[in-house]
Amino acid sequence: MSKTAIDTGILLETGTNELEILEFYIVETLEDGKEVKNYFGINVAKVMQVIETPNLEPPESAPHPSFMGTIPLRDLILPVLDLSVWLQLNMPKTERDIVIVTEFSKSVTGFLVSGVTEIHRVGWGEVIPPTSVISQTTDAIVGLVDKGDYFVQLLDLETILTQLQPKGAQSSFVAEAGITALVADDSATIRMMIEKSLKDANIEPIITNNGDEALRKIMKLKEKAESEGKDITEYVDLVVSDIEMPLMDGFSLTKNIKEDPVLQKLPVILYSSIITKELKHKGDSVGADLQITKPDLHTIPEEAFKLIKGRQA
Repeated sequence: MSKTAIDTGILLETGTNELEILEFYIVETLEDGKEVKNYFGINVAKVMQVIETPNLEPPESAPHPSFMGTIPLRDLILPVLDLSVWLQLNMPKTERDIVIVTEFSKSVTGFLVSGVTEIHRVGWGEVIPPTSVISQTTDAIVGLVDKGDYFVQLLDLETILTQLQPKGAQSSFVAEAGITALVADDSATIRMMIEKSLKDANIEPIITNNGDEALRKIMKLKEKAESEGKDITEYVDLVVSDIEMPLMDGFSLTKNIKEDPVLQKLPVILYSSIITKELKHKGDSVGADLQITKPDLHTIPEEAFKLIKGRQA
């Protein structure tokens, strides 16, 4: 399956709070020997293609138990990770297994799974936030989609790579005091990274778990400012948001902010692992002031300060 056959996500109208997911499954052998299918989904826009299993044997010196080795693909050499190992599922290996080749966060990675089913268009409002039980197992599950007979678990592959890869670049930037940023991200790992980065830069963060929660929070701040006869910037100076989140994505959050006559002056920084030249127009269309990739999250404090100073000027 090639990228041209599956990359239909860029055709979705921006701001409709929708995305398209590639559904796949991992077979799990239970203790009684019974086999069950666990269904997962990832954003179609992150998928380059699907290939047959290369039948790799994990090297003894593997940096992580899920690392299976590398394979050549066109002019690339990409690592392959056994997703079942990461998710702690006892997956029996067969000749029918496949590798989903993904491209995001400036890297190309293969993920071994049992098989692919189909592509679904879903609204972020349909995505059920993960239960506390799932969150304790892994924070890579960002939500569930009810398909009637089964649930599709939406995977945040960035969280997996963030925990596998070495610590990224750091920033020594420190802003002037008195700046507050509202942050929206469904990943606990990324939230902690951004919160620390902002605090280290002397920027006070207000942390929310998704776009819906962020919008409700900023509307409450707006009401408070209006009731006290103050400007909204007395409570928040800008918004920093992930794009892919359950209940409401970053595009819809930005659209709501920029269509509000009081909030529209607040700068909005969107970030994602899939901000490419082809997809950047989506953020532009809803009024995002800046879009950056997740490997560049360390630049957020300085970029936020620039946007605020630009607005004040």
